[in-house]
Amino acid sequence: MCELLAMSANVPTDVRFSFSALALRGGATGVHTDGWGISFYEHKGCRTIHDPNPSAQSELARFIRAYPIKSLMVIAHVRKANRGKTSLENTHPYTRELWGNAWSFAHNGQLKGIKKRKLGHYLPIGTTDSEHAFCWLLDQLRALYPRRPSDSKLARTVSDLFADLRGLGVFNALLSDGRSLYASCSTKLCYVERKAPFGPASLIDDDLEVDFAKETTPDDRVIILASTPLTRNETWTPVPPHTTLVIRKGEHVSATPK
Repeated sequence: MCELLAMSANVPTDVRFSFSALALRGGATGVHTDGWGISFYEHKGCRTIHDPNPSAQSELARFIRAYPIKSLMVIAHVRKANRGKTSLENTHPYTRELWGNAWSFAHNGQLKGIKKRKLGHYLPIGTTDSEHAFCWLLDQLRALYPRRPSDSKLARTVSDLFADLRGLGVFNALLSDGRSLYASCSTKLCYVERKAPFGPASLIDDDLEVDFAKETTPDDRVIILASTPLTRNETWTPVPPHTTLVIRKGEHVSATPK
């Protein structure tokens, strides 16, 4: 199974601390050795990096861990292949344009029969069930709404589509347009909220600690989502199975059990 990571913040925030733990799970502290990727949103742009090599040994991953990219929204993924060969085109997050925005998607799980669903405007480049599901999702949104709908209507529709996909198997997934983060939990997803008063956090996978009180202002808000907890001294909240979360600017907007 793959592992997921996402960050939503109300001010541009450095994700290197959390990504360091995720990267080690790609071959050092975990078995997710079949590629990795990360998408950073900056204003309307999306900076996406992929590598089919294990993240624990990847020079690109070392670069990301050293380079202070600050973003309001980040999605990352380390892969343990079960459908689709290990290759660049099969690494997550996948990215496509809809309504003039870059949408990113990463998935953990298997979806039985997803490739029987017809596609229209969006077509996969690789061979994973995950990318097919992403293309199907965007096709549905494009068909329903020629123009971007309101945030509340979009959240309800994405929640319905996520529930549909959870009916096909394991669908732990992250989807974002840079503004909102939509997270689906079938079996395994959790989050931590960081807000004032900030304190220290220590990684589980590495001997690394950050005192966020020294790195933040009292108005900062950040939510980190991950497949399993990344730190040992913070409170991580499990997301209930069969739930869709909507997060924006480091705050929960809605949680919809379906």
